[in-house]
Amino acid sequence: MQTITQYLSAEHRHCDNLFADAETAAAKDDLAGAQAGFAAFQREMEQHLAKEEHTLFPAFEQATGSSRGPTSVMRMEHEQMRELFAEMKAALDANDTGTYAGLSETLLILMQQHNMKEEQMLYPMADRALGDSGSIIGKMSAPE
Repeated sequence: MQTITQYLSAEHRHCDNLFADAETAAAKDDLAGAQAGFAAFQREMEQHLAKEEHTLFPAFEQATGSSRGPTSVMRMEHEQMRELFAEMKAALDANDTGTYAGLSETLLILMQQHNMKEEQMLYPMADRALGDSGSIIGKMSAPE
C-alpha cells in the first residue's frame, strides 16, 4: 500500500519538473513557453496545496488534537508560495522574464525547504498518526 509520504512526495517531484520546464523556457526568453509552463505548474501546485489543506491537514489535526503544530507552519508557507505565484504570473504577463527569473529563484528555495519539511517530518508523522493511509489518499485522489 502506498503511504502518504510516497503519494505526496511524488506530487512534489511532478510539480518540480513542471517548474523546471517553465524556468527553462523563461531562460531562453520563450515567453509563450514560460507562460504555458508556469500556468501548468501553478495549476498542479494549487491542486496539491488544496489536497493538503482540505484533506490531509484537517485529518492530521483531528488525529493529533493539535492545529498549532506543523500544519500551521505549512499553511503559512503555502500562502508565501501563492504570493510568489501571483508576482511571477504578473512578471510573465508584463513580458518581464528577468523579474520572473529572480522570483523563480526565491520560490525554488522556499519550495525546497518546504518540501523537505513535509517529506522528512510532516508526511511521516501523518503516516503514523493516520494509520490507514489508503482512505486519505483516496480522498486526495478523488476529483473535485
